[in-house]
Amino acid sequence: MANRVRFDQVRTKDFATITNAYTKLGVAFAHKMRVVHFINGTDADIMLSFDGINDNAPVLADTFSLYDLSSDQDTNESFRYEINTQLYIKYLQAPTTGSFYAVCVYGQGE
Repeated sequence: MANRVRFDQVRTKDFATITNAYTKLGVAFAHKMRVVHFINGTDADIMLSFDGINDNAPVLADTFSLYDLSSDQDTNESFRYEINTQLYIKYLQAPTTGSFYAVCVYGQGE
């Protein structure tokens, strides 16, 4: 069981590169992520997808969403975002400023 927190490289996309069709947000996960923190620093609502096809979660303009899967502090450590998960985003209306970020946290050895 991992007991050390590790932060993956931040995934970011500038407002000018966000389109109305899903595009990749950074690289796919190389680790089993425990926490993913989405920060929408743009002035537009952004839709998030985990497969590039389906709308999974909106992140409203100038807000954040935090998905913490580490609350299962028991012996079952399998409830994590899978390795090779790719994040995708698109705008719901065109942003004119800012960036969108994903901060990802995993356990050492995961």
